[in-house]
Amino acid sequence: MIRMSKRTDHLYLHVPFCKTICSYCDFPHQSYQPSAADQWLAALKSELSAKKINPECSTIYIGGGTPTALEPEQLDQLLTLLDPYTGCVQEYTIEINPETLDEEKAELLYRHGINRASIGFQSGDPVLLKLMNRHHTKEDTDQAVRLLRAHGIDNISLDILYSLPGETLEQVKETVREAIAMNPDHLSLYSLTIEPHTVFAAKHLSPCDADLEADMYEWICQTLPASGYQQYEISNFAKDGKQSMHNCAYWNYEDFYGISLGASGKDGTHRYDNTRSMKEYLSDPCAHTDIELSKEDLMFEMLMMGMRLKQGMDQQRFKDMFHVSVDEAYPKAVAKLKQENLIQEDEHYLWACGHGYEILNDVLEEFLPD
Repeated sequence: MIRMSKRTDHLYLHVPFCKTICSYCDFPHQSYQPSAADQWLAALKSELSAKKINPECSTIYIGGGTPTALEPEQLDQLLTLLDPYTGCVQEYTIEINPETLDEEKAELLYRHGINRASIGFQSGDPVLLKLMNRHHTKEDTDQAVRLLRAHGIDNISLDILYSLPGETLEQVKETVREAIAMNPDHLSLYSLTIEPHTVFAAKHLSPCDADLEADMYEWICQTLPASGYQQYEISNFAKDGKQSMHNCAYWNYEDFYGISLGASGKDGTHRYDNTRSMKEYLSDPCAHTDIELSKEDLMFEMLMMGMRLKQGMDQQRFKDMFHVSVDEAYPKAVAKLKQENLIQEDEHYLWACGHGYEILNDVLEEFLPD
C-alpha cells in the first residue's frame, strides 16, 4: 500500500470572506456579512468535530479570502476552534490584507499562537492597486508589518503579483524595492494568470507580454539574493531559515487536511475537494468530492511538486513510496532531459537546472505518458 506520510501534520483552513473582491481572484469567496460569518463558524465547528484531526499538527495555515475580514469576536471564535490542534505547532500562519488589521486583531493573533503572517502587498503602485480592486496603500502595508512586529509576530511574508495588465518592468522593480525596505523574512512573487469567472476575465484583460514577464522574473531572481532572499521555490524567496514550512509540505508531497468550503486535502492515495458552495457547506459541512489517485498519478504529482523546489525532488523518498527510482520509472524522459542539460540528479535529489528551471512546465511535460 502506498502511504505518502506516516501521519498528517499539516492543516489548511479556508476563510471564504472578503471586505471587497479582488479583480484577479478565483478562490471561493463572498463579501463579508456578519450573519453569514456566524453561520459559517457554526458549520466549521461541526466540521472540525466530525473529523479526526491530529492534535499535534506541526503547521497550520489560515488562508482565504481574507481571514482578518472577520470582526474581532469572530476571529477569536475561529482561533479558539483551532486551539486544540496547536499544542505542537511550529509554524502557524494567517493571511492578512493590510487594511483589515488593527491593534485588537494583532493582539488576538499573538494570543492564540500565530507566529507567521502572510500579507497581501501585491503592488506599491496606486494605479495597479486600483486596477486589482485592492483597498490599501503601500503605507498601509508598512503599518501592518510594524503592528504585527509590535505584538510579537515577526516572521512576516509579503505577497507580490506581477505581469499585471499594462505593468512595466520599472513598476515591478519599484514594488520589489519597497517590499525589501519593509524587511520581511519571506517574499512570494507570482506572475498573473487570468482565471475564468474573475473580473479581469470579464473585462477581457490580459497579463503583460510574455517576453516582458520573463524579463520581470529574471530581474527578480537576480536581485533578491543580493538583499538576502534566496530562491527556494519557483515563486518563493526567503531569508536563511525562513522558508515556509507549510508550503514546503505541499511541495514535498506530504498529506494535509483541507478544512472549510473551497479547501482541498490529501490523504494517502486520494485527494478531496470540499464543496465551494456556501449553501451546501452550511447544510453539510463535510460535503466533498473524493479523487482516487493511481500510482502513476501519485508518481507524477510528487515529481511535479518536488521539482518546483530549487533543491529538487527527494529521490530516496520517491523510491521509498513507489519501490522504483525515478530513472527506472521514467528512463526516456530522464535521459533526454539530461542530454539537453535541463535536469541534473545525484543520490539525493533530482532537479531542474539552468534554463530547465525557467521552463519547468515544459520539462515536466516530458514525464507525462505518451
